[in-house]
Amino acid sequence: MTALLAASVAAHPDAAAVIDSNGSTSWAELDDRVGRLVAALVERGLVEGDCVVAMLGNQVELVEVSLACMHGGWLLVPLNWHWVADEVRYVLDDAAAAAVVVDRRWATVVRDALAGPDAPEVGLQVLVGGADPSVGPEAMVDYDELVAGGSDDEVPPARGGPMFYTSGTTGRPKGVRSSLAHLGGPPEIWTLMAHSLRPVLGLPETGGAVQGICGPMYHSAQWVISMFALLCDATLVLQHRFDPDELLGLIDEHGVTNLHLVPTQMSRLLRLPAARRETFDGTSLRSVLHGAAPCPPSVKRSLIEWWGPIVTEYYGGTEGGFISMITAQEWRERPGSVGRPLEVIEIVVVDGEGRRVPTGTPGDLYFRSLLGSSFEYHNAPAKTEAAHLEPGLATLGDIGYLDDDGYLFLSDRRIDMVVSGGVNIYPAEIEAVLVGAGPVVDAAVFGIPDEDMGESVRAALVLHDGVVWNGTTEAEVVAHCRAHLAGYKCPRSFEVHDELPRSEAGKLLKRSLRDPWWADSDRSI
Repeated sequence: MTALLAASVAAHPDAAAVIDSNGSTSWAELDDRVGRLVAALVERGLVEGDCVVAMLGNQVELVEVSLACMHGGWLLVPLNWHWVADEVRYVLDDAAAAAVVVDRRWATVVRDALAGPDAPEVGLQVLVGGADPSVGPEAMVDYDELVAGGSDDEVPPARGGPMFYTSGTTGRPKGVRSSLAHLGGPPEIWTLMAHSLRPVLGLPETGGAVQGICGPMYHSAQWVISMFALLCDATLVLQHRFDPDELLGLIDEHGVTNLHLVPTQMSRLLRLPAARRETFDGTSLRSVLHGAAPCPPSVKRSLIEWWGPIVTEYYGGTEGGFISMITAQEWRERPGSVGRPLEVIEIVVVDGEGRRVPTGTPGDLYFRSLLGSSFEYHNAPAKTEAAHLEPGLATLGDIGYLDDDGYLFLSDRRIDMVVSGGVNIYPAEIEAVLVGAGPVVDAAVFGIPDEDMGESVRAALVLHDGVVWNGTTEAEVVAHCRAHLAGYKCPRSFEVHDELPRSEAGKLLKRSLRDPWWADSDRSI
């Protein structure tokens, strides 16, 4: 019996542990499959400290691979399944992947990432969903056959954990090695961490929770919430692609008690026809967390009116986890706040010289874990140093202030980032691709207001002499972007300039491009 699932298996072996689009997996079945997967990976040569890359959707196999890594002492890297082969190839190489597990829906992308003379060498390639030479190389091992072939002998446990790749302000994405990614020691540390966050996640002490996950688990928040809820004896209900109508059905059908949303999902739920909303029971819901992006006050207010005062907002990120939280009642009293810091977090506000500023004065926001945990960027010491004011005191790049009662308000972002649909998009990566397109000599990427997604990616371009911007040129630029970037990163609109605004030092002055779009908006971020 695996250490992390033992209590739940003993309490209710036949009850549902994970429900996804393919059916239900009991606690006993999950425990058996995870144990066999750990043994099979060891038999295939994985050793403690190796990296396992997973390009999987919201499905039970991702839960199994995650738990296997948490038991086997391996570093798990969940991959964004929107990425194209070039992006996947980079991460496989940067993370030094020893194994990759991919669902057949994205096997062609992984196959292309592993092709060519400069492709990374990944010793074990595993295909979920049945062997099919048309979507994967013959070298791929069938996942179910791998699990079934694993012995039931217990493998000495060692703590593993996830490393999430997040795009940077310059260049390629970087892996975030936080306290979650620490390797070694007993896996039961995960249970202690999960239970310590039980109040933050709104999970009941007595068990019986049903956690709904409707956002991709390659994001740190979705992964942490799902895995920590599971370790607190909650059943997981996984929706692969968000559909508001289907989500309401899943909540009522499975008695979902806990849910995580991003503002775009909240907005789409509210836009469902009144007749559909009226048929929604929703009485099972006990706690709804939302975060990842600024939420328009009207959207949040409307959801609270519909679902009641069970909507709690958090501020945080992959690097820092949960930093602050605010309940519905608190938010009504302080609209616009993202709450007070958690008991284990200190928030520091400083000016441009790194000096602390008075209460109520906006400045650069830094956070510190009072438990001593911190993070670093994998293979990027300069980025790690730039994100820290001093050891242990780090920033997500936001600007804000604390009021007299210690409530945090966000007012702007220092770093060059677009948040669209709750997903962080970093313009530098897109700008580098745009400049590689034939017609483009210079590019600036920034976010503009979008009613549905919060922000939309817009690109300001300077073209080579003699090039005319028309439908053909735009199609060429868009095709180039889609060949090198995941679709969600590609600009949704363009503007063309004779030259882009730059400082004397050559730095892009994007605010002059961005600000006019936000002049009539009720928020600046």
